[in-house]
Amino acid sequence: MRPLTDIRPKPMIEIAGKPFLEHQVELLRGQGFKKFLFLLGYLPDVVKNYFGDGSKWGVQIEYSVTAVEDLTGRRVKLAEKKLDDCFLLVYCDNYWPLPMDKMWRRFTEVNAPMMVTVYSNQDNYTKSVLKVDDAGFVSVYDKKKKTPDLQGTEISFAIIRKGLIEQLPDGNISLEETLFPPLIANKQLAAFVTHHRYYSVGDTFRLPITEQFLSRRPAIILDRDGVFNEKAPRAQYVRNWSEWKWLPGVKESLRALNEAGFKIIVVSNQAGINRGAMTEADLHDIHMKMVAEVEQSGGRIDAIYFCPHDWDEGCECRKPKPGMLFQAQHDFNLDLSRTVFIGDDERDAQAAEAAGCIPALVSEKRTLLEIVNEVIANTKK
Repeated sequence: MRPLTDIRPKPMIEIAGKPFLEHQVELLRGQGFKKFLFLLGYLPDVVKNYFGDGSKWGVQIEYSVTAVEDLTGRRVKLAEKKLDDCFLLVYCDNYWPLPMDKMWRRFTEVNAPMMVTVYSNQDNYTKSVLKVDDAGFVSVYDKKKKTPDLQGTEISFAIIRKGLIEQLPDGNISLEETLFPPLIANKQLAAFVTHHRYYSVGDTFRLPITEQFLSRRPAIILDRDGVFNEKAPRAQYVRNWSEWKWLPGVKESLRALNEAGFKIIVVSNQAGINRGAMTEADLHDIHMKMVAEVEQSGGRIDAIYFCPHDWDEGCECRKPKPGMLFQAQHDFNLDLSRTVFIGDDERDAQAAEAAGCIPALVSEKRTLLEIVNEVIANTKK
């Protein structure tokens, strides 16, 4: 990371107008954390002088400063007396929009001494170093990557019971290499698996997408049938443009979103393709005409994702599964925890919940334009 780290530690690199570590503090504060313990080694005064006691952010910050060469295991062990009985360990160079309520529910359900957050890495975003079994426990951890078929990487955001730290030996030890093997052997290392990308200041080539992610350009995701156009009866489909009927207020809504600077993304189940009612070429023609009319009215659509699979094919993209939402997240570096997904039925709400989006449903009592105006107003706050 040099020369960026010549005068500051990694987490103090400025991203989107503030130190990366400040983004982390704000994230965790928003999830209810009020007490922070920073484990520092390299240039600790840069961090301490910036954050002080944390009162500026409405939190309490304490510090534990040890030798620069200390590994995480030793840093945590030396700070043992300052730790709560159960605590969250976060790497200083990773950002991921953690859903703490969901994580805590899983941690208490499995009753394990430690739970790590695992990025599934199905898109080969990084290097895989582990496996998770069907019960949701880490079954293999191989940092040297010699084990075949590894799938997933540990990104910290780990919930740990203090009793594990009390058992750590003295010395400059790696936390993972010391704790993980016995926990895995006893099926006690739980995993919270996520498909939402994490963002890092751990290496220079990741900085541009981390900057894009934390700059937080507003985005919105919308279903198509029943939101943009009149939905065909169940098991029937809009097969060509002559069967398309715009719903009232849609073009005005898209124009307002465009003028407010939103990225506009459409996700749509289109089982009619694999059921033989239409072809992908038919769908493409519909979408070309749809996009053209939106643009003529001052709107814009940045991307369209569709699932062509039949209802019972078991794919990962057909809503209520969240596959298309995560694909949009990866392609546009979205923060889904801040992104509204507008649909028209329960499957859309379920997909939003699974992806960590903010759900909103159009209905006879709540139009698309009303929802869009609310979303735009909330963004300006």
